[in-house]
Amino acid sequence: MEQKDQVTVIIPNYNGKELLKNCLKTLEAQTYPFFVTLIVDNGSTDGSTDLTSEVLKLSWIRLGENTGFCGAVNRGIQEAKTPYFILLNNDTEVDPEFVGALVEEIEVSNRIFSCGAQMLDFYRKDIIDNAGDYYTALGWAVARGKGKPAREYERGREIFSCCGGAAIYRREAVEKLGILDESHFAYLEDVDYGYRAKIFGYCNRYAPKAKVYHVGSATTGSRYNETKVFLAARNSVFVIYKNMPLLQFLLNLPLILLGILIKGLFFWKKGYWHPYFQGVWEGIKRRRQCKKVVFQFAHLGNYVSIQMALWANMIRIAFSR
Repeated sequence: MEQKDQVTVIIPNYNGKELLKNCLKTLEAQTYPFFVTLIVDNGSTDGSTDLTSEVLKLSWIRLGENTGFCGAVNRGIQEAKTPYFILLNNDTEVDPEFVGALVEEIEVSNRIFSCGAQMLDFYRKDIIDNAGDYYTALGWAVARGKGKPAREYERGREIFSCCGGAAIYRREAVEKLGILDESHFAYLEDVDYGYRAKIFGYCNRYAPKAKVYHVGSATTGSRYNETKVFLAARNSVFVIYKNMPLLQFLLNLPLILLGILIKGLFFWKKGYWHPYFQGVWEGIKRRRQCKKVVFQFAHLGNYVSIQMALWANMIRIAFSR
């Protein structure tokens, strides 16, 4: 009997034709054959949607406007019929073992919600771009290992959340957790997703055998710009509001305020203090547009475990691990 496809690779795209073309070429070389590719285009005008492949089982969803990363991904999730789906940025190259390595890792346990690839710098392929995300009691999300030698991050482990630029997710769990929160539009939606999964008792893992080479900020154009700083600041408030019950929020509030102050000083030096604080204020004003995770006593143990991780991750980032 012919084996059915197990994975849908979902690639959101916005005016990234040349990057996307390169990404698809590397997907064509995958050793694991049981996957389909779905590109969700956010109203591109550069001819992206003309791309085809004679190797991939490729389909398109063509949206008439830019719905952001979250909107595009959600359309893809709703369309996907496979047990797993992989979110993949268009500005990536993937190793031939990429899809197979992620499938192998997530099938280890039904408790695993997501597994993140080893994301490497596109231009310095021995340097880590992301080896999973930390989330801390300061309200910060920090890319684990960024800028460090890849040889130091060759062991799989549990992480707080996976970078949505190259990660596999369990569709069965999505039925409980829901899809991405589109109020984010872009940035930190993956941290929110991983946080939500942990509340419900799932875990997230780092899968270093799945290697991806990431250009980074290809759509926004730079690591720091007004739009990106604003959205990330706003969404950091959304993540806190959505996932922390009142008592946990009050417990962490002094550290959250300290985190805002430190970040404000950082962006003041970078020349982006105004969009940063504007984003924080916008997040406070519009927090109720998010779908808050309803506290359940059945999840109390998970909340305690998460809080321990928020404190522990503050120590970890101090030692850059």
